Amino acid sequence: MEEELKFEEALAKLEDIVNVLETGDLSLEESLEAFEEGIRLSKICSKWLSEAELRVEKLISLDENTIETEPFEVSSES
Repeated sequence: MEEELKFEEALAKLEDIVNVLETGDLSLEESLEAFEEGIRLSKICSKWLSEAELRVEKLISLDENTIETEPFEVSSES
């Protein structure tokens, strides 16, 4: 079984796939394979982001004994 990629590694590979697909130079079969890999990488990134969001929510505390959770909103700016 393949060791899970770190978020940054998965994101970089996903960006590479998007760039290749945008060129339109791949055959249909190659495009489908790249798309499938992109979906897999997207799921890995999503998992990392969900876990990070939960950690951020847990770390926001009012005092030593009380934890307040607040949603972590991701900016849509690129």
